[in-house]
Amino acid sequence: MIETIYLPSIETLKQTLITLTATGDQRVVAMFPHEQFLHLFISDDKKAKITLYMSDLSKIKSYPSLSLHLPELHLFERLLYEETGLLPEEHHDLRPVRQLHNNYFQLQSEQTHEVGVGPVHAGIIEPGHFRFQCHGEDVYHLEISLGYQHRGIEKLLLENNFSHKLTFIERAAGDTSIAHAWAYCSNIEQLANIPVSPRALTLRALMLELERLANHVGDLGALASDIGHLPTASFCGRIRGDYLNMSLLLCGNRFGHDFLSIGGTHFDVDHTLIDQLFHCLDPVFRDTIGATDLLWNSSTVMARFEHTGTISQEDARRFGVVGVAAKATGLARDARTTYQKHHTPEYASMEVATATSGDVKARAWIRKLEISTSISMVKSMLYRLQNDHSSTSASASASASASASASASASAFSRKISLAANTTSVSLIEGWRGEICHVAMTDDSGKISCYRIFDPSFHNWIALELALSKQEISDFPLCNKSFNLSYCGVDL
Repeated sequence: MIETIYLPSIETLKQTLITLTATGDQRVVAMFPHEQFLHLFISDDKKAKITLYMSDLSKIKSYPSLSLHLPELHLFERLLYEETGLLPEEHHDLRPVRQLHNNYFQLQSEQTHEVGVGPVHAGIIEPGHFRFQCHGEDVYHLEISLGYQHRGIEKLLLENNFSHKLTFIERAAGDTSIAHAWAYCSNIEQLANIPVSPRALTLRALMLELERLANHVGDLGALASDIGHLPTASFCGRIRGDYLNMSLLLCGNRFGHDFLSIGGTHFDVDHTLIDQLFHCLDPVFRDTIGATDLLWNSSTVMARFEHTGTISQEDARRFGVVGVAAKATGLARDARTTYQKHHTPEYASMEVATATSGDVKARAWIRKLEISTSISMVKSMLYRLQNDHSSTSASASASASASASASASASAFSRKISLAANTTSVSLIEGWRGEICHVAMTDDSGKISCYRIFDPSFHNWIALELALSKQEISDFPLCNKSFNLSYCGVDL
């Protein structure tokens, strides 16, 4: 159960937050308005505990900005202002987060110039606008604007047709369908008190790591492409497809769509499929190491990666950065070792990969380390699945091997779900970009009255802005790719 603490005023909340976050062990994972209250969720990573702090907003039209003391709240406050009109006094930037606008920051100087990039980009890149304030080649300020494909997914989740909603969830950020689907299923399972078998949790973790492998390998190839290192770029493009094809073997979809169900999974693995996956893994992993080692063995590549797009650990902590970007500065933030460690033995014993330099090289290095860790965990999970014959679903009639009957059983089971009334559930899942947070709240009748999603990109776009400060504008493509954030993950 989540502990809930009511505070009489925003001022009291501010003082409480300053005290709680002083040591760095506790941090904000979500903040939003619901009904007449501000809901703010604090994670204590050492204790793996989430606490909800609530403060009444009904009698105020403004409040002293919390982000002046806790910069990690800056985007949460902008979204709060956008949704409610509640003014955070002295907040330095109140541009909308999910609505289009033309109110851009400009440096007033004859020695500076402005460069606009997007929102339409080459190829299939999602829409987002980047506006640079430059002096010569040096970037003084980068402003990132999203909102071009705001879809209203959170509002679509307020119906109790749970299985149908997984279709929206899997597309909240299209390259992170497993992580988002797991977070959603976990919330419904907590609210409905639905147990999930150890086998189903292992299968979910297996797919989550395959998702991580495909994207990390793809990112290393894209980084190589951005600096013209074609061997790694070419190899990784093909190898990424090999990892995606393993997901295809498991559920018939390269991105894992329809793999998860409420209470379990729609698909299982038999000995034949496990043998097939083992047969694929070793050669693909050898190819991965061979392709990515070309980067680390090239002095010209390392010279381009080092000292480019650096953010400090202090800034990463202050602005609530998560995932690869946080680990690259030395912050060992990984939900698999805190909130997911009870899901599978591999997560309970996992060591979080970290680096210290906070630059492009460090972010690439974290991906390399996590690739090795994920391969090891995938093999361990397959071995355990090979020796386990239990069911994957909380439904007694779910099939352990036939996907069609498992899917039908899971759907029938989900229609009978009833949620606890007046209850709040939070799920934190470590996607390949970083921590994904889903919050679900029910009303008096047990209907979902509020559902909020915070993708890791929501926390990390500010890190890209920081990384470009005092860099040359020609470094932007490489820096941008080293974060590889999701536009649609914010434009929910």
